[in-house]
Amino acid sequence: MRSWSIPVAFGAVLFFCVAWLPALKADEWNKKTEVTFTEPVEIPGQVLPAGTYVFKIADTLGDRDVVQIFNKDETHIYATILAVPDYRMEPRGKTVINFEERAANAPQAVRAWFYPGDNYGYQFVYPNSRAMELAKRTNQNVLSMPSEMAENTRKPAKSMQEQSVVAMKQAPVTAVKPSGEQMPTAQAVQTKPSATTQMAENQRPKMPSTASPIPLLALIGLSLVGAGAGLGIWRRVHGLS
Repeated sequence: MRSWSIPVAFGAVLFFCVAWLPALKADEWNKKTEVTFTEPVEIPGQVLPAGTYVFKIADTLGDRDVVQIFNKDETHIYATILAVPDYRMEPRGKTVINFEERAANAPQAVRAWFYPGDNYGYQFVYPNSRAMELAKRTNQNVLSMPSEMAENTRKPAKSMQEQSVVAMKQAPVTAVKPSGEQMPTAQAVQTKPSATTQMAENQRPKMPSTASPIPLLALIGLSLVGAGAGLGIWRRVHGLS
């Protein structure tokens, strides 16, 4: 039975390393981000007290996304929010939260969230009544949806198939001007790079991608080489061909 101990260990090392590969990509897919606010902040439908929260992408819909906000331990869902892709030319290596300007004694309202290293972020869609107030106060365009549908953001949805979430995903989204007028979302949010921006990016030197699996793959390779060498030595010691 001992003759099988090293091969079994070798296989275990291989399995362990390969098993980590899906986990490596998991956070890149759902953009899981831990964010700490030192004071209350407003999100669509409610105000979050100061504390640590987890932001995740729960669903992608082409030109829309669904963002969920959890407590630090991910045991409670605070909000399920509709968002629209928000493009920026210069990605940063850390999480970025953009806020609307705030009035005196009022919490800051989250405008958009960017995952580290991504060109695309997620601009939150506010209930129309609140979007009109924010647009007027900040002198900026604010994404909006019918207030009655936006009430669904308060519900801690556990599935994207729940009726309230399905209705929210199908809600018409526009943008509110500071004047209170409505405008198409495409005129308020840059959902893709312009032709000029795209040309500039194509001319820039390509940098190595962040969160690359190469270091992990190298570790797997070294582990396998070491296990193989150990197996060869063990076989020679025991006189096995």
